[in-house]
Amino acid sequence: HVVLVKVASTAVAAQILGLSRDQIVDAISHAWVDGQSLRTYRHSPNTGSRKSWAAGDATGRAVRLAMLVSQGEAGIPSALTAPRWGFYDVLFGGQQFALSQGFGSYVMENVLFKISYPAEFHAQTAVECAIRLHPFVKNRLADIERIRIWTQRSAVRIISKDGPLHNPADRDHCLQYMVAVPLLHGFLSADCYEDDFAADPRIDPLRDRTTVHEEPRFTEEYYDSDKRAIGNAVQVVFADGSESERVSIDYPIGHRRRRTEGLPLLLDKFAQALRLVYPEKRAAAIYELAAEGGRLADMPVNTFMTLLARQSEEASKEG
Repeated sequence: HVVLVKVASTAVAAQILGLSRDQIVDAISHAWVDGQSLRTYRHSPNTGSRKSWAAGDATGRAVRLAMLVSQGEAGIPSALTAPRWGFYDVLFGGQQFALSQGFGSYVMENVLFKISYPAEFHAQTAVECAIRLHPFVKNRLADIERIRIWTQRSAVRIISKDGPLHNPADRDHCLQYMVAVPLLHGFLSADCYEDDFAADPRIDPLRDRTTVHEEPRFTEEYYDSDKRAIGNAVQVVFADGSESERVSIDYPIGHRRRRTEGLPLLLDKFAQALRLVYPEKRAAAIYELAAEGGRLADMPVNTFMTLLARQSEEASKEG
């Protein structure tokens, strides 16, 4: 399913390499001809760490294809439309692509930043709902009879999981797990998916008591190109019949509609990551360059990447 990542990245890489329009078309033709990866590594019972490097693999392949064309490799004129052997006939049931909107920069304006929670994006607002409920349920955990989640159809299809979870990649694609943990602890971090943390005997009983329902409005607004909401709602029901508030959130913190709230948190996350790699002064210099925006926007990508690489080498020498 990362074929579109590869196709788009091939076009961008070819442009960065200075290829002509015809060469860019040639490079893209090779991206379509490649055998495309299945998304089975994202779904039970085969969920695994490949989902964490699949996009990187696709973009790496894109750069290689663009470089091959830059060295004279010819394109494949009817890569999509060739009868019997083209992409449409082999992989698309003979149909041609139907585009819901014209090409442009829509993706860039609507980039989703994973800021506060290391969770699959269909579950981001569910995690936030659970964290909001934590103060009200933390002293009544033994009394929880039911956890209700309302979500989008895609989340029901992709990340609603019952039964055993076999590894961290399985857990961070389980909606019930990603709600149970913050209800218990009030937070969700990458460590929460590791085997030792998942051995907490309270987690699976909460998963077993969780019901997942499609909310038609969430599904409709998820597919609405002007909204691209990723809504979830969570409510806890107790054994005595009482219920918590039904907490509902339409947009995750990394969504464009929460940019004012999200960007300062994103910069904080960037600063923390820099301090893990570079000495304090170097980390501060790189952060200031990125935070100012203007200077970074005017700087060639390769110059910035070279700066990072040199700083990394110096940091390693200094220990």
